[in-house]
Amino acid sequence: MKKAGFIILLVGLLITVFTSFNFVTREKVVDVGKVQITMDKNHAFTWSPLFGLVAIVIGGAIYMFSKGKGRDSGRAN
Repeated sequence: MKKAGFIILLVGLLITVFTSFNFVTREKVVDVGKVQITMDKNHAFTWSPLFGLVAIVIGGAIYMFSKGKGRDSGRAN
């Protein structure tokens, strides 16, 4: 469980730092016989950095409060 919390924490950090990404699609505009005209169209996918901060908090809480493979996990109380 500690491993999952750590991964969620890292993903939250990446979401906070990188708040968008772009990708390009190619669309066919004109197709007349052997003549084809295409156009590259940019698409932006953006999100709020608050999503990353929420993921950091959740991942940190899972990491801190989970019982994992640590020095004290096998010790009886």
